[in-house]
Amino acid sequence: MKSAVPSRSKRRPACPEEAAFLDLLRTTDILSRRLVAVLKAGDLSANQYNVLRILRGSPEGLPCGEIASCMITRDPDITRLLDRLEKRGLISRCRENEDRRMVMARITPDGLKLLARLDQPVEEAHRKQLGHLGRESLRALTELLQAARSAVT
Repeated sequence: MKSAVPSRSKRRPACPEEAAFLDLLRTTDILSRRLVAVLKAGDLSANQYNVLRILRGSPEGLPCGEIASCMITRDPDITRLLDRLEKRGLISRCRENEDRRMVMARITPDGLKLLARLDQPVEEAHRKQLGHLGRESLRALTELLQAARSAVT
């Protein structure tokens, strides 16, 4: 019996926008695999790595809600994500004196050391994946992606 769902090679996207969207998804999946492999050396998920990078950029710390809004990929359970990082000693959290409802998160020296160990392997992975495009093409790609995001946010 033949499948009612057309195979990927036989079905054409309904419009150029769908074709571009599907290509973005395929590309994201392929590029993410290498980064996941690199982060595995630090026993980190992509979201955990993202949190540590955000906090490294704000050494004074950030409220947990602000971290969530800066994430590349939205994590609906930011509290649990931060719990895991805190349990490993990579971040610390404390309540603010002025507003006890606000919880500030800060990267710890161990978190900074882990990121420092991963900086070069992550950069090498990105260069291997996209370096062949050259600076001008990368700049153009970045601008196109920013334009696509700005239309929907």
